[in-house]
Amino acid sequence: MLYILFFAVPFPMIMYYGINSEYDIQNLQYRDPWLAIVILDISILAWLILLAGYFKKWILRIFNTKRNIRYIRQHGVPRTAKILNAVKLKSKSAAYDHYDVNLSFKNLADTEVKEKISINDAKPVERRFEAGKTIELLLDPEVKRPPYFIFAASEANFKIARLILILTGWLLLLAAVIGYYIFSYQYESHGMGWRFIGFGHPLLICPVVLLFYRGLLWLIFSKFMGGRGDDAALIKLKGMRTSARLITANQTGTYINEQPMIRFELEYTDHLGQSHSSSVKKIVNLLDLNSTKAETVEIFYLKDDPKRIAFAKDLNQLN
Repeated sequence: MLYILFFAVPFPMIMYYGINSEYDIQNLQYRDPWLAIVILDISILAWLILLAGYFKKWILRIFNTKRNIRYIRQHGVPRTAKILNAVKLKSKSAAYDHYDVNLSFKNLADTEVKEKISINDAKPVERRFEAGKTIELLLDPEVKRPPYFIFAASEANFKIARLILILTGWLLLLAAVIGYYIFSYQYESHGMGWRFIGFGHPLLICPVVLLFYRGLLWLIFSKFMGGRGDDAALIKLKGMRTSARLITANQTGTYINEQPMIRFELEYTDHLGQSHSSSVKKIVNLLDLNSTKAETVEIFYLKDDPKRIAFAKDLNQLN
């Protein structure tokens, strides 16, 4: 993330102010003012989209998650989960014990699934999270509301001090962007308005590069990493498990971190006995290339839409 941030913010500034010269300043009067206004409007729009995304991710998601948990508490489908193992980690707070817990339970289609979660235990004296014990869960019936399932005894609270700190950070970022506009206008306009702004100005380049990285990361994790995100959660919590015959496994020519993307062509039979063929693209670790030679693989498919599938191995790794 620091590497991405460097090429999105400091690097464009270094390049711009290193290349900018007195010759450029002397020719400001000959630049098209209407083009400058268009570029200025695009840069403002890009910053607004970026800042709105950060506000939603950093702040609104906290309130949305609390609302979702309240909904699941009222309307969730009950399930009993078995604790396969629990690892106590270094406590993040003196008031809680922190665990990594592996659970096994039946999803909404009564298919056994495994889930790994991290949890803060507010009642450590009850020793609820030990291997072999069971615990009651509530599953979101539509699998549309993160975190999609909760412990039946869960309580949703957030710390006001932390929320204020996050909000302060967002406001500081907003102030920095506004301050940079003011700084640029005062020191670069030379009495000629916004003519100084061009396609290479950091006011435009920085938000565009950050938005590009956001889109690229979304594409990688949602399309190339074996079914991550909301769609994977839907298949895992509403899907049915079956064994699929691997027809072919071919490279697509795409590589992520030098790991090849493989297209798997599969055939399988659903719960009604109907045959289906489908393909899945995913990045395969070089050490796991033997999986492309297997005769059969375990998959999950949606009962209502059997064409939507995901590898069971990938879903087991989904936290």
